[in-house]
Amino acid sequence: MFSVNDHNRDAWDELARQQVPLARPAGEKEFAKPQFIINPFGWVDFEVRGRKVLCLAAGGGKHSALFAAAGAETTVVDISPQMLDLDRKIASDRGFKINVVEASMDNLAVLPEAHFDLVVQPVSTCYVPSVGPVYREVARVTAPGGLYISQHKQPANLQASLRVSPLGYTLLEPYYRSGPLPPVPTGSALRESGTLEFMHRWDELLGGLCRAGFVIEDTFEPRHGDSAGAPGSFGHRCWFIPPYFAVKARRKTSAPVAKKIVLA
Repeated sequence: MFSVNDHNRDAWDELARQQVPLARPAGEKEFAKPQFIINPFGWVDFEVRGRKVLCLAAGGGKHSALFAAAGAETTVVDISPQMLDLDRKIASDRGFKINVVEASMDNLAVLPEAHFDLVVQPVSTCYVPSVGPVYREVARVTAPGGLYISQHKQPANLQASLRVSPLGYTLLEPYYRSGPLPPVPTGSALRESGTLEFMHRWDELLGGLCRAGFVIEDTFEPRHGDSAGAPGSFGHRCWFIPPYFAVKARRKTSAPVAKKIVLA
């Protein structure tokens, strides 16, 4: 029986074996300036030392290693065993203690409730058909008042063509679509070849957070656009279509109350 999780697990195992940029552990450059990963947007308003931190769908030996180096009680969750092997190796090489968990981001049953002070998730929700289960699981394992800092691919980024045409970057995929996106060729700078990706609408990405029990405190769009870039290049496309965005959300101190909507 076909499984999206199984497909993406195999795809990321292969990408890890190929040592793509997202599968390269932290090096001396990152350890010299860990804030680029630990607190890139200035949203973490507390000392991470001694705090319980979950690096979600963040295997690859970068996030977990830098948080552990900063003294956090670090757990990393990823669906790919090969990506997690990179976390284990760098932890062993540098003498860090990291809790490594192989699981899908939308099923964190092995983790305790209300446990983490901070959950950080790099761009990865595009690999699951629905973000709702991810948010509900994150809400369950985040302590009241805890922070959830996540990054997501912009819907338009996944709708638009990867190559420029005389009309620019055209919308190829409908906003109200379902199912995985068409595959991309190897070497794409905007999509991960071999994986199954899904586009999520803004009401799912932002509204879903609120419905899961979070309060959105801030958002940010990292700027990668280059107006002088060669047409079709990563920078040129990003000048027209932001590739991803980040959101800061705080777990409510009380459970969300379902509201009944009455239609007149």
